[in-house]
Amino acid sequence: MKITKDYRFIGKATPRKDAAEIVTGKATYIEDVELPRMLHGKVLRSPYPHGLIKKIDTSRAENSRGVRAVLTYKNVPEWKTGTPRHVRVLDKKVKFVGDAVALVAAETEEMAMDALAHIEVEYEQLPAVYDVEQAIKSDAPQLYDEFPGNLMPLDVPVFGPRTLSSIVLGDVEKGFGASDFIAEGTGSYENIANPLPLEPPGVIAEWSGPNSLTVWSATQSASWHRFIMLSKMGFPDIRTISTQCGGSFGSKNYSAQPMFYAAALAKSTDRPVKVCFSKEEHFGAFVLRLGSRFRGKVGIKKDGTVMAVQGEWLVDTGAFSDMAQAQIAVGLGELQLMLKCANWDINTKLVCTNRNASGVVRGFGGQELESALIPILMQTLEQGNIDPVEFFKKNYVKPGQGYYWRDGNHWVSKSKDYTEAFERGAQTFGWAEKWKGWLKPSAVNNSKRVGVGVGVHGNADVGEDVSEAYVRLNPDATVTIHACVAESGMGQRSSLCKMVAETLKLPLERVNITPPDSLINPFDFGLVGSRGTYAVGSAVISAAEDAKEKLFKMAEDVLEAAPDDLDSEDGMVFVKGSPDKGVPWRSVIGLMHTCTGFGRFEPDYSVPNFIAMFVEVEVDVETGKLDLLRVVTATDVGQIIDPPSLAGQLHGSIGSAGIDTAIFEESVLDGNSGHMLNLNMMDYKWRSFAELPRFDNTILETPIQTHRYKAIGVGEVSTSPGPSAVFMAASNAVGKRLEGYPLTPDKILEALGKINL
Repeated sequence: MKITKDYRFIGKATPRKDAAEIVTGKATYIEDVELPRMLHGKVLRSPYPHGLIKKIDTSRAENSRGVRAVLTYKNVPEWKTGTPRHVRVLDKKVKFVGDAVALVAAETEEMAMDALAHIEVEYEQLPAVYDVEQAIKSDAPQLYDEFPGNLMPLDVPVFGPRTLSSIVLGDVEKGFGASDFIAEGTGSYENIANPLPLEPPGVIAEWSGPNSLTVWSATQSASWHRFIMLSKMGFPDIRTISTQCGGSFGSKNYSAQPMFYAAALAKSTDRPVKVCFSKEEHFGAFVLRLGSRFRGKVGIKKDGTVMAVQGEWLVDTGAFSDMAQAQIAVGLGELQLMLKCANWDINTKLVCTNRNASGVVRGFGGQELESALIPILMQTLEQGNIDPVEFFKKNYVKPGQGYYWRDGNHWVSKSKDYTEAFERGAQTFGWAEKWKGWLKPSAVNNSKRVGVGVGVHGNADVGEDVSEAYVRLNPDATVTIHACVAESGMGQRSSLCKMVAETLKLPLERVNITPPDSLINPFDFGLVGSRGTYAVGSAVISAAEDAKEKLFKMAEDVLEAAPDDLDSEDGMVFVKGSPDKGVPWRSVIGLMHTCTGFGRFEPDYSVPNFIAMFVEVEVDVETGKLDLLRVVTATDVGQIIDPPSLAGQLHGSIGSAGIDTAIFEESVLDGNSGHMLNLNMMDYKWRSFAELPRFDNTILETPIQTHRYKAIGVGEVSTSPGPSAVFMAASNAVGKRLEGYPLTPDKILEALGKINL
């Protein structure tokens, strides 16, 4: 069923509110922000993956030209971040190549960089470990005294006292006993890809008093630097302001380390300090995707019913855990959405290793777990000769069916049935004609083999956490939305303006939104988990409706009509059916008054969204080269809010640590030195515009019970099914079960027996 209501703005392509600023260069990015007396901060980084600082001499740096502060582990504030709190601003022990050793604040970036060269450090090098299974051995090097065996605690209440850290349900032995097909093995998704938004992380910090801190940051979630960092810094009064983010791909929700560095230097100098990472630091010192290895087995029946899933999920968080326990909780929930099963026994180990830490990345746990587990699942489908499209249609969670979400609570889906969307996507792709069976190419052209694959992913975080908003009606018939929402590239601020303009029947140009500043806006959790359309949208729509109700109450005496009998359009209030007898807002509100409505959204994890992704690849069996030929996404969004923004979100699934992590996008770690070998845009392989595949979106609009416009977001889920779908397609193309991501030519040729690595 398609929504047929003809909206004024909703569902139509409209200019973004910030479009002119962006294309004319007027948009403010973190690099553009200059404050009076502002200093520039730089970081001295470790050349070793593991070691103790035996001696550090900063005297020459302190006396260098323009230097105003030099900080080491000896004199930094005792703030800690991480989950649980275990990461100091600076430490005596370094745990990865690129770990922070010292901080410098100087009058210019050049002066700060020059001072770094004058810091003398003597290290005691320690053995390092980079593999999760090696790291948990009894004789492995230990990163933290408080975490023996390099195992991070999982019993941390990031989402409450029942935060999900395992799935143990039913009786897996009975499940396997009733299975017709069982596959067992190990799958891994461990190339720790970097989403790599164009602008590196950056933070400016300024203390206006001993307990009052203002932070400007290039973040997609302005409030995170306040509500997450408050307790970690001793509860100062933190005001957070987000600049234009320049894209995030989930990786710039907050920047704990740059914020610590800037805030510590600002406190030491009593001046504002800007710390912006270089592109090399962005590659080699900022958080990356989790490493994921799943060892276990899956059992299914002949009809495709999943009977049992058992195994151990080994999660590599790198040098510290930023939010890995939260990612594990969400990943376990997302797996249940994609794979209905009565019998589970999945346990998790969160492991520290001597490589970059992992942090928030688009896909947030589910992409990592599913990409590692699905290659094992594929073997059961191969045994039963089961069409994967039919399998996924059968096994995702449908309305009325339940799952345990990240909070450890059981939820029942009140979403929509996505089966029609998946079928329409398969039809658009031509699946029935192209699917020839497991490990069989759909076409052969000399040395080139074509294969197809499919993946499905779901997420209930579309309704996560709290959003609040004010909508202020002004007497000149303009509207101001107060919502602490940053712009992270996809036009969400503009879409919120569209929802309010539609609700109040105003021209879009009369509706504007405040800058993302925690001082002038109520609380918003941020643009994560595809929550912008449902959670934030619900708050601003409710605020607009509340403001309208108050406006009609104020107009009751003016128009001598009950509020329920009134309507408003284009800044006029009138009795329904008599728009020609209306009065302007200013006659109701008054020239020296405003009318403000309030809206709040509370968490709701009962409306998961889903997406299917169909891919077609071509593999040259002589060279091992893999090319992505075509992508078709299939989903249901309830109601499209802004068509270009939706298309951009879906098309963005190729890069940003998405589909191409199955092909060539990877961070290459030298297992001898601990150094990343591709810290630049030449060696870190990205797809150019000339290499884009054919990309088609199949988007249904079936009303979903969310808010006034029955819409739901799909931004985050769009990347997650891509890697496993490519893995499936490539295996089918070459007729061999491949191993590991990305499927670079050497791995393909080795699987074909043409080279030995």
